Amino acid sequence: MSDSIPPVSSAAVRVAIIGGGPAGLMAAETLARHGIQADLYDSMPSVGRKFLLAGRGGLNLTHSEPAERFNQRYGARSAAVAGWLSRFDARALRDWTHGLGVDTFVGSSGRVFPREMKAAPLLRAWLSRLRAAGVRFHMRHHWNGWAANAGIGPQTLHFQTPQGALAVRADAAILALGGASWARLGSDGAWAAGLQAHGVDMAPLRPANCGFEADWSAHLRERCAGMPVKSAAMALDDGGAPGPWRRGEFVLTESGIEGSLVYALSAGLRDAIDAHGAALAWVDLLPDLPAGRVLAQVSHPRGARSMASHLQSRLGLKGAKAALLRECAPAQAWHDMERLARCIKALPLRLLRARPIDEAISSAGGVRLEAADDALMLKAAPGIFCAGEMLDWEAPTGGYLLTACMASGVVAAEGARAFLAS
Repeated sequence: MSDSIPPVSSAAVRVAIIGGGPAGLMAAETLARHGIQADLYDSMPSVGRKFLLAGRGGLNLTHSEPAERFNQRYGARSAAVAGWLSRFDARALRDWTHGLGVDTFVGSSGRVFPREMKAAPLLRAWLSRLRAAGVRFHMRHHWNGWAANAGIGPQTLHFQTPQGALAVRADAAILALGGASWARLGSDGAWAAGLQAHGVDMAPLRPANCGFEADWSAHLRERCAGMPVKSAAMALDDGGAPGPWRRGEFVLTESGIEGSLVYALSAGLRDAIDAHGAALAWVDLLPDLPAGRVLAQVSHPRGARSMASHLQSRLGLKGAKAALLRECAPAQAWHDMERLARCIKALPLRLLRARPIDEAISSAGGVRLEAADDALMLKAAPGIFCAGEMLDWEAPTGGYLLTACMASGVVAAEGARAFLAS
């Protein structure tokens, strides 16, 4: 009958892992290494989809910088993430990659890549090893929450599958559901409401490593969208003046700016927008030239040449850099060479909002770390562990996100192992 209740099948497992990204896969491997049966469930037809997407332009596995500096990349959560990295750090990740038969190398920026620069061969080798170790994969299983028993005991996890509803009784469960960026790959943040309903303290999900919008003129939108700004530096605002500078490059878009240099400062820019309604970024268009040299060249007599020709001839300012200077420098600067020189070295760029979270490389927010113990077990739900990007921490690009996601999978799996033993 059309109005009848669909049949519910049931199963019992030792440890259920929900989410087939790097954190969930690493949790499964850690359990299997200790002889614990792991069943991994994912709503998508295959695992590791965001991992594969990240590797399209060359998979950045981790970074080669010293551990102390590496750990500082996690901002306010550096102390907590350092604890995860003590169990699985950048060196361990490289050794693990080599164990899968994939060589790595360190690029000029210190970033670590697979020798072939691709994610697919590494993922294939990983899945082959997991299957050989007995990990069972259940695809197209959409998680609909859980019903906890009174006290400490097995959890009943509810899934919707192509065959209908499924109730799984698990002695322990590891949630590795991802953040809220790239929903089409499975990370949609839809799990947040269910965890809140169980009394889990949550931080709002927000974009991280994202682009930002600016109020561009029609000329810049139409003529300059897609143009790179290379060999530049950018700084957050610090009381009306630039803070510490970071070198890199970014791209002008139809709506604003994006790119690696922007992502490196995205947390500060996003937080400033949340606090003040807008953020001020400072751009040094010529970071290789000292301010005195720039002033001397700008002040050089230009004769009948236009200012644009003068700046290109004396300083090489052209293309996207020249367009950005024209867009953001105040009108008075074009009649005051000292002020124009200051703008070239510290151009104020007002940003209005972050791009939508679904476009972001990653997300911030999620399950507050204070809602879990050191083993990443939820205090409100004994036997339920969390790992990966669904936890409230964030990292810049450069391999930091992937390394900490995998490290958290190790910590959660070791916590589940200890929970089962107790």
